[in-house]
Amino acid sequence: MRLLMIGDIVGRPGRRAVKDNLPGLVQEQSIDFVIANGENAAGGNGITREIARELFACGINVITMGNHVWNKKEIINFIDNEIRLIRPANYPPGTPGKGYGIYNVNNNVRIGVFNLSGRIFMPELDCPFQSAGAILPLLKEKCNIILLDFHAEATSEKIALAYYLDNAISAFCGTHTHVQTADERILPGGTAYITDVGMTGPYESVIGVKKELVIEKFLTQMPRKFEVAAGLYQFNAVRIDIDEETGIAENITRIQNFE
Repeated sequence: MRLLMIGDIVGRPGRRAVKDNLPGLVQEQSIDFVIANGENAAGGNGITREIARELFACGINVITMGNHVWNKKEIINFIDNEIRLIRPANYPPGTPGKGYGIYNVNNNVRIGVFNLSGRIFMPELDCPFQSAGAILPLLKEKCNIILLDFHAEATSEKIALAYYLDNAISAFCGTHTHVQTADERILPGGTAYITDVGMTGPYESVIGVKKELVIEKFLTQMPRKFEVAAGLYQFNAVRIDIDEETGIAENITRIQNFE
């Protein structure tokens, strides 16, 4: 089974990158299932129903979210009914939406995808370690393959959680920092790992934002509304090969395409 995980899609340039790159990748590299982090897909903050549908139409099977999940308030009206859109599972009980989903592929393989948010330099949600421990028995009972999108800031938190879950999940993909890391590997227990998949969005930017706005804020320390940068894009993703019977990862490969 070959999975593709796309790094944080940022604004219109990120969505254009998906449209330009995804169909060819799926065909040329025989991709069976596509996951993407879409929490910045709508103008750099949150997601709308229309944009979610746009991304699904491009060939994305599941959209994961993160700390900007609620920035577009309309998501509350549709997240409960859209099984292909999942938010961090460590939000408190009663929060709209679900933190995981189970999806049938090729009529005989079930893929479980779950989403967690980190707590270091991030909003303090429930413990991601404890939340993972609660979700995994449900997924392992029903799924051949399990992938986690851990949306977190601190590298140490990502690596620690990955080792905690090694052999319990097939793939651990970090998101949120918008910078692709060069540490992809298979952990000792057979879990594919990367600290951050990177960003699919404007290349000449500061993690997706117009660079002059970010520089101004650093220089003055004054509040500044950030805007998604325009121009050429980058497309960041990882391709992961997994044994569909054992759930053990066999290979993980970084992908970087530029306009």
